[in-house]
Amino acid sequence: MAVLPITSLATGLLGLLLAVLSFRVIAVRRAGQVSLGTGGNKLLEKRMRSHANFCEYVPFCLLLLGLLEAGAMLPSLALQGLAALLLVARLAHPFGLEGAGMVFRMVGMLGTFTVVIAGAATLLVHAFGAM
Repeated sequence: MAVLPITSLATGLLGLLLAVLSFRVIAVRRAGQVSLGTGGNKLLEKRMRSHANFCEYVPFCLLLLGLLEAGAMLPSLALQGLAALLLVARLAHPFGLEGAGMVFRMVGMLGTFTVVIAGAATLLVHAFGAM
């Protein structure tokens, strides 16, 4: 039996996405022979920001999901919904940064912020209720 199965599944899937985002940065670095920084390469800059943005938000979101799941603070279906929203948001965001349309970037941002705000609010409600 997996410990925190919803968070474990989300972490595994998002870990694979992080690997893909990393490989995409490496591919542009190799093609442009850029070892450090962006070398003025706009595509590399976008891919680096996409990767960095993922690294800035996803760990905290997973911490929120893990705490919510460990404390059984949400129904399983609601927690699964937040995890799915995070995955969809983090899939959409890089496409928006690379020109697929601002709507993808907005879905990425709004989805991620929804997970952060909903998760944080739920934790606070439970924390204050336990005092």
